[in-house]
Amino acid sequence: MRDTDTPPITVWFLNGPNANLYGLDANKTYGSDSFPVLQSRCEHKAGTLGVQLRFLQSNHEGQLIDWLQEARGVADGIVINAAGLTYTSIAILDALLAFPGKIIEAHMSNIWKREPFRHHSFISKAADGVIAGLGGDGYEFAIEAVARLVRKSRQGA
Repeated sequence: MRDTDTPPITVWFLNGPNANLYGLDANKTYGSDSFPVLQSRCEHKAGTLGVQLRFLQSNHEGQLIDWLQEARGVADGIVINAAGLTYTSIAILDALLAFPGKIIEAHMSNIWKREPFRHHSFISKAADGVIAGLGGDGYEFAIEAVARLVRKSRQGA
């Protein structure tokens, strides 16, 4: 829970292309939870931490960049699963580098156990931390991690 004398922490959780299809993959690469279930889990976790969460998904790179720019001055932290754009988008990296708050990169699957092209993330350069391979639990851990980082930065640590 949060101290009532401090302003609430605001986190934007951005999901990239095809994240809306989680739970529908026959191979269960991303687990069995549907995207709405993941959103609900994240909103519940945020609530227990006193975090105001905005949970978004787009299949369009430009929309993700627009949200990253909008988050400047509004959000204290970002959790981002850029999905396939993780490995291709320098524009998302640039938008993340312009964000002044804390950033956690999250992936449902362990990207280092997958195809070699997934082993290099452009967006990791902007991230304070990376959580991968823990499915929906990792999404919840990412919210907790970014909240902790924001609290520490507010305390001057």
